[in-house]
Amino acid sequence: MHDPLSTGRRVAIRAVAWQAGAVAATALVFVAAGPRQALAAVVGGIAVMLGSWLSARLMLGGGIGPAGAALVRWFVGLIAKWALVFAALGVGFGVWRLPPVPLLVGIVVALGAQVLASLQRSR
Repeated sequence: MHDPLSTGRRVAIRAVAWQAGAVAATALVFVAAGPRQALAAVVGGIAVMLGSWLSARLMLGGGIGPAGAALVRWFVGLIAKWALVFAALGVGFGVWRLPPVPLLVGIVVALGAQVLASLQRSR
């Protein structure tokens, strides 16, 4: 029997794991430029990772139900994810004054890892 919720949970866990690896590799690359650059890449990547985790929890948390409820959960999860990412951008740029390029690169790398993890076939 096919359980779409457990498949969704596995994909979400795999995406966050891939994001963690990609963000760690990106931070290692930016260490050569300095610790603030590496920190900026980590902050951007972790924002996307946490947003992905939160989004998956909200989207998959309600179980199987009517399509309208599933759609509302999907939108709430999506809005929560991007609110968290934009809040991290605001704190990273405005409060901590982190370098913008590594911060944005961390976000892009984490999003790319999420896409690649989602495209991988389940076993």
